[in-house]
Amino acid sequence: MHWQILIALVLGIIFGVTFPDLIKYVEWMGTLFLRALRMIIVPLIFSSIVSGVTGLGSGENLGRMTMKTIGYYLTTSLFAIFTGLILVNLIKPGVGADLGLSAVVEGLDVSRDSFGQTLIKIIPTNIIESMAKGDLPAIIFFAIIFGFFATRVAPSYRDPIVNFFNAIFEIMMKITMFVIKFTPFGVFGIVAALISDHSDNLLVIFGRMGIYMLTVIGALAIHAFITLPLIVRILGKSNPVKHARGMSVPLLTAFSTSSSSATLPLTMEAVEFNSGVSNKTTSFVLPLGATINMDGTALYQCVAVLFIAQAYGVELTIIQQLVVILTALLASIGAAGIPMAGLVIITVILSAVGLPLEGVGLILAVDRILDMFRTAVNVWSDSCGAVVIAKSEGEILKV
Repeated sequence: MHWQILIALVLGIIFGVTFPDLIKYVEWMGTLFLRALRMIIVPLIFSSIVSGVTGLGSGENLGRMTMKTIGYYLTTSLFAIFTGLILVNLIKPGVGADLGLSAVVEGLDVSRDSFGQTLIKIIPTNIIESMAKGDLPAIIFFAIIFGFFATRVAPSYRDPIVNFFNAIFEIMMKITMFVIKFTPFGVFGIVAALISDHSDNLLVIFGRMGIYMLTVIGALAIHAFITLPLIVRILGKSNPVKHARGMSVPLLTAFSTSSSSATLPLTMEAVEFNSGVSNKTTSFVLPLGATINMDGTALYQCVAVLFIAQAYGVELTIIQQLVVILTALLASIGAAGIPMAGLVIITVILSAVGLPLEGVGLILAVDRILDMFRTAVNVWSDSCGAVVIAKSEGEILKV
């Protein structure tokens, strides 16, 4: 399957460059594929977390798993941010950057919640409304609470509930595996449309923003190919290469769609069936990761903010760079798993260090392209976390 997706990716690029006028005839495949993935996200996440939490049993087990998961995600996000910080300070891509690509950014002056407000909004006032909106943090919080208290009622009530959600989860996984079969067609449509949108100025963009793009991609590569594999090898005592092979389909899909949430069903299927992580761990760790673990996004935000500062000739002090690190870490926790969500978060960081918000316009031209790379890193980190935590729980894996 991964070869089919890779071929679809290449063909999509060629088609987008060669036949931009015919995109309307293939774009619908990408649209349908994304709609199918988003259709299954909420029922899959809710049923998987309830199933996973009830499978954990005691509150002590739930607490232990939660602490391990959050600890891993915060640690890897910090590693990612520091990698980006070091590279952008060494390369200095913003010094002397051509500001000719600056663009006006609309729609980013939305209300920017503080970290405390983000935490408060995790508790839904109406879970049905949260499900309708696809508010993943609220859905995950309610699912954890629901699953925990489902184990606290009498067996006559508990057993039917547990069996019901286990059955829902199995059905959703069957639907997921059906949708996966159409991944190559979806990837072709998505990539062809994306390349077509940028076909007129691809060379100009790469020429003027090449050093910045290489800085971001280089930092993401260090994190993805060195830091995370070492964590899998040392902490997870597993083979990162075997795990990567099993993750090829969700990683290619994440790269194509730029959406970690839309890729979640594929990630869960691959981690459980290819890497051998138990359903209990997969169901809990991966949905949580798709919401709060944004290694690639946090790294990208750090590099982008320092690039903007360099382009405007602003020298950020060590204290200001520490503020960038802390803000990028906290803001990435609430980042939506959708394309270009990172742009909104960058405005938060710019505000925190006193840089002009218009600076976002400098990176807008290449954001969608870099979004593909950082989303793949987000998904890769989530899957590595599932392997590490599964090993820490004494599970025997296929990798």
